Amino acid sequence: MTQPIIRSLLDTDLYKFTMLQAILHQFPQTYGVYHFRCRNLEECTYPLREIREDLEQELDALCGLKFQPDELDYLRSLRFIKNDFVDYLELFQLKRRFIKVGIDEQNRLDIRVEGPMIQAMFFEIFVLALVNELYFRRLETPEVLAEGERRLQAKADLLRRYEKEQKAEDPPFAVSDFGTRRRYNFAWQKHVLQVLHEASPEIFRGTSNVLLAKDLNLVPIGTMAHEFLQAFQSLDFRLRDFQKAALESWVQEYRGDLGIALTDVVGMDAFLEDFDLYFAKLFDGLRHDSGDPYVWGEKAYQHYTKLRIDTRTKTLTFSDGLDLERAWALYQHFKDRFKPTFGIGTNLTNDMGHIPLNIVLKLVECNGQTVAKISDSKGKTMTNDAVFLAYLKQVFHVSD
Repeated sequence: MTQPIIRSLLDTDLYKFTMLQAILHQFPQTYGVYHFRCRNLEECTYPLREIREDLEQELDALCGLKFQPDELDYLRSLRFIKNDFVDYLELFQLKRRFIKVGIDEQNRLDIRVEGPMIQAMFFEIFVLALVNELYFRRLETPEVLAEGERRLQAKADLLRRYEKEQKAEDPPFAVSDFGTRRRYNFAWQKHVLQVLHEASPEIFRGTSNVLLAKDLNLVPIGTMAHEFLQAFQSLDFRLRDFQKAALESWVQEYRGDLGIALTDVVGMDAFLEDFDLYFAKLFDGLRHDSGDPYVWGEKAYQHYTKLRIDTRTKTLTFSDGLDLERAWALYQHFKDRFKPTFGIGTNLTNDMGHIPLNIVLKLVECNGQTVAKISDSKGKTMTNDAVFLAYLKQVFHVSD
């Protein structure tokens, strides 16, 4: 194998560190099972199973990595990362025995991660980035790179235009890169960030990728993902109370930092039933990741208004299937009532003319129990147990 694709354990999303810290401090014995899925297999140029051998070698290399002193120093510089957690990371190394790659009964690439969540949850972003880079490596041509560059420069031009059109009295139009797991490759992601930040440093300020935030002096962005809330479906709380338990756990861990709550583990309506005045005041805002973003935002507005909270003090972070044009339209719609921010993934880091892979590695079991996500978008709901999914819907009064 040539030089490995993943060369640093910082080459992942910030929320992996923030969730890992909370789990390590509060529920270190939690055990998880993650399954891989490609949601658009029929659109693949060639079967993903063909990258299996290369993926196995990349995982061997990944599990040989350790955090370097300068990387640990960078993590210590982040206000919300605690010293004892960095001390743990100094000893940290991913264990190869917790991840298995194979071919399933339908002749598809099969990836399964099973182990303590303080290990298992850290594989996700690396695995998805590896699958993407290995897959698209075979499709790369000079023409593909030229098309990617043309599209990237068009985005840079858009950012310059939006910066000129933004009014001084409005909240800032803030865009960040959320595309590590979907990227064409690492070098391309870094190039995209450099071009867009140079085009408009006032708009393009951050990235979810910790290594690139460190190296390019960008703001690292991230709080929690679905797996964090899903894990609470299996912990020692009533199922009906799992969202409140997860949010309370987050509050106790971060004491006012990282205050953007994810809303779509059982759907926005069920989330808002639990997001009472206490949480609405404690959290800085909400993140959208499925369903119609305009409907979602209006529901957030109605909820805050009912609680007599000035929505202009709250942030709405949109992060589902965006491009710059959609983000700008959402900004115009909500900027007078909220502080809208935007995380854009695939359209920034893998807009090369090919059909991107729609791949996920999701938590499906925790502590021996099934867990599930009920998305506001069809196709994003994921579980291995239809009976549990039906029960979860019944508990939260979610209709099909």
